[in-house]
Amino acid sequence: MNDHLHQSGGCAMSGSEPESPEMEPIQANPALRRPRILLAASGSVAAIKFGNLCHSFSEWAEVKAVATRASLHFIDRTSLPKDVILYTDEDEWSSWNKMGDSVLHIELRRWADILVIAPLSANTLGKIAGGLCDNLLTCVVRAWDYSKPFFVAPAMNTLMWKNPFTERHIMSIDELGVSLIPPVTKRLACGDYGNGAMAEPSLIYSTVRLFFESRVQQGGSVV
Repeated sequence: MNDHLHQSGGCAMSGSEPESPEMEPIQANPALRRPRILLAASGSVAAIKFGNLCHSFSEWAEVKAVATRASLHFIDRTSLPKDVILYTDEDEWSSWNKMGDSVLHIELRRWADILVIAPLSANTLGKIAGGLCDNLLTCVVRAWDYSKPFFVAPAMNTLMWKNPFTERHIMSIDELGVSLIPPVTKRLACGDYGNGAMAEPSLIYSTVRLFFESRVQQGGSVV
């Protein structure tokens, strides 16, 4: 199955008075700011490592986080860095009241330079491959600008990983340009031994950072 996969910036004011320094337009230079990483977790036991993942990235980048309802069963909110905001499905609906209000999944997509889903559950993988968008995370994915990097780190039982549907779904997201950080072989939370465990947060972080810094060094844009 792995043969099919991607592994891995005004107008001047007129008048007789001279312009003060604070009036001068500021040109945003993405290369001079920290990268913006949107980290997301879906419903897998591996979401217990989400706090660790957020800490790893927040030392290097600006981080915002998204969690599906199922993933909240495993995420300890107190383990997240204090400056990382965790968005849920409830925030998607409560942030909009009338025409003209911002739409959260669009705002998150605009803000982020890179999207990382870790862990990616079999269920959320199937939704993405099928184009479904029934929660905040899958709405972000459906609205994603695929000229920007998008990484996934699957986590599931070995037989779920080997299931023919999984291969089809991975091939579908591969065609979109999504980069896979493959699962690893170890003793799983269910007790089985085999492939399907999420890659360690340190590997996910180093993979994404290396990709970003390589692109910058080659003269590419942040997004």
